[in-house]
Amino acid sequence: KKNMKFTAAVTALLLASASAFSPVAFAPRSASLARVQTELEAKLNVADLSESDLKGKKVLVRCDLNVPLDGSTITDDTRIRASMPTIELLVSKGAQVFACSHLGRPKDGPEDKFSLAPCAARMSELLGKEVKLAPDCIGDAVAAMAEGASNGDVVLLENTRFYKEETKNDADFCKAFAEPFDMFVNDAFGTAHRAHASTEGVTKHLSPSVAGFLLAKELEYLDGAVNNGTRPMAAIVGGSKVSSKITVLSALLEKCDKVIIGGGMVFTFLKAQGLSVGSSLVEDDYLETARAVIQKAESSGKQLILPSDIVVADKFAPDAETKIVKKSEIPDGWMGLDNGPEASKEIAEALADCKTVIWNGPMGVFEYDAFAKGTFAVVDVLEKITEGGACTIIGGG
Repeated sequence: KKNMKFTAAVTALLLASASAFSPVAFAPRSASLARVQTELEAKLNVADLSESDLKGKKVLVRCDLNVPLDGSTITDDTRIRASMPTIELLVSKGAQVFACSHLGRPKDGPEDKFSLAPCAARMSELLGKEVKLAPDCIGDAVAAMAEGASNGDVVLLENTRFYKEETKNDADFCKAFAEPFDMFVNDAFGTAHRAHASTEGVTKHLSPSVAGFLLAKELEYLDGAVNNGTRPMAAIVGGSKVSSKITVLSALLEKCDKVIIGGGMVFTFLKAQGLSVGSSLVEDDYLETARAVIQKAESSGKQLILPSDIVVADKFAPDAETKIVKKSEIPDGWMGLDNGPEASKEIAEALADCKTVIWNGPMGVFEYDAFAKGTFAVVDVLEKITEGGACTIIGGG
């Protein structure tokens, strides 16, 4: 919209994912080899790698090729094009490139509709050379393709999420995944915050593990906004679970003046304050964690903003009966699924003077129209303050 300066940035990367690029333990066979390895591990960006570092090396590249499809037709190739600069650099320096990615959410093994075949075809067009599609992402067939590859070749491994072990970051799967390759490049900014086999697990077996151009660019931008951003600075953290955002919340309380909590995690915080939350989503194991976050905000003089009113429903469905209640009056058997109008007004007031805002996660179940108003109210506010000169960073994950 208009001149909105929105950058796709996943807030969970603020601190946590730096570990995915930290030096990997390595037992050198000689002093010379140790020196070379140490020098490589110090290079955290693919641009730092020379031709001698890359020529003839089998490089596993985690891309984000999770593109929208209409059947087998790609309707938006933005993510594929964003991956090209890193792959082109590796090819130009004589590497043997093995790209990997997930696509969609396969439920039980391989499904044709989630094959990366359309992505391989589009990559071939963009690179002006054949990109072969491997029949799998691990196993003998992949090992054979790696063994037979020539410098400058590009191979796309099949969908990593055809294996449940991918999202579980299974140790044996990680080892098998990394086995044919020499080093790792992560260029999938949108998934780098997830500790999956193809984003984090393989780094235990491949060294160096470095950032690609896209990941490095987004991290540099986000780091600059957080550490050197104009104040007042606010963070909006939504989504369903405190457990997946607690590291981020703690970090944001140290960096930001205001932290706004939304989404399903609200109800863990409300229950931690002694309020009844009906049948709303709650992580009982994280009640003490929520109390600690509240205490940290109070002791550090930061604003921790929870919604004052809630849209509740009698069931989790688009046609559910709904009503708006105060946060302290959620009835038994009803679940909170969005911010109420007063909460949206309070968020607008809190953000009005902010010059830097980082937003991660929706305020409600925005996939259903009945519970989308809270999320889109935030969008409207951010559009307004961005037009007024604020730096606004929005991301999912």
